[in-house]
Amino acid sequence: MPEVDDVWTYDAAWLKASPARRDASLDRGVIDRLRAGRFDAAVVFTVYSQNPLPAALLAWLADIPLRLAHCRENPYQLLTHWVSETEPERGVRHEVTRQLDLVAAVGLRPSHHRLSLRPCPEDHLSAEAELRRLPLGRRWAVVHPGATASSRRYPPAAFAVVARALVRDHGLGLVFTGAADEVSLVEQIRGAAGVPTHSLAGRLSLGALAAVIARAGVLISNNTGPAHVAAAMGTPVVDLYALTNPQHTPWAVPARVLNHPVPCAPCYRSTCPEGHHLCLRGVSLPRSSPPPSSCCAPMPAKPPPPHRSPSPSRDASPRPPTLRIAPPQCHEPMPRSPTTPNRSPSMS
Repeated sequence: MPEVDDVWTYDAAWLKASPARRDASLDRGVIDRLRAGRFDAAVVFTVYSQNPLPAALLAWLADIPLRLAHCRENPYQLLTHWVSETEPERGVRHEVTRQLDLVAAVGLRPSHHRLSLRPCPEDHLSAEAELRRLPLGRRWAVVHPGATASSRRYPPAAFAVVARALVRDHGLGLVFTGAADEVSLVEQIRGAAGVPTHSLAGRLSLGALAAVIARAGVLISNNTGPAHVAAAMGTPVVDLYALTNPQHTPWAVPARVLNHPVPCAPCYRSTCPEGHHLCLRGVSLPRSSPPPSSCCAPMPAKPPPPHRSPSPSRDASPRPPTLRIAPPQCHEPMPRSPTTPNRSPSMS
């Protein structure tokens, strides 16, 4: 991300994944480092179910003069610029829209509305080397079947059916990707598909994964990180989107978002609270001869306006969406010798 000058990591005490600590010495160190940085402003980005005040307190203790966040309760002196939290009661915005609205409150507007991710030249070279050894034609797709949260994983057996239809019925080449701990999942799906496919699971850095996705005709994945990487790279996405959070669909890229309406949505859970995973399992599998429709519908030219999340009736029996598989249009090949990206000037 050329717009980002530096990244600090911090295991905040108010985050679920942070390890237990015996004292606040780490927090005091973060406050000292923030104060030494003499920052002009601190913007706390949260989803609407999160509380910004712990992070705002750090910024206040570090003497950062401008402190901006959405907040449900009165922050008093912790925030200098308080944007009242209205979600989900007044509708749910896409997460990108939400954060752009936040910084607009202090007069900041981006020069464009696309996600930003730029693999370095070494990432492109690594991607080219990995892809060169695979017997791929011009028409191929990336399949990323993993996800950290079990509630957001399309069943492996269903992924195998999808892979079989893409290869056998449409002659599409498939490259599976995943983290090192997802290699066994990928091999399970490839074995069940029973058709020739390829795997780069456990072989790619994040930058190299982005470079591979940038070269693909389409990405097929769960609602997980690579779907947003594809959006940043301009690659169309077929997103098997569990109804856990409504605001994280692929942004500003051709996409088909598939799920099955359920009365328990949105659940905001990492594990399906009902145990049935019906919002994903209810997506019908492709028939052997799907209609020749495009796999990706164009997104509107502008980001969609804020919308209300529907609350399906428990008595309703909506017809499940069918995962229709049709060969996507291929992107033009990426340049063989990418140039070093120019750094964008940072805003102080």
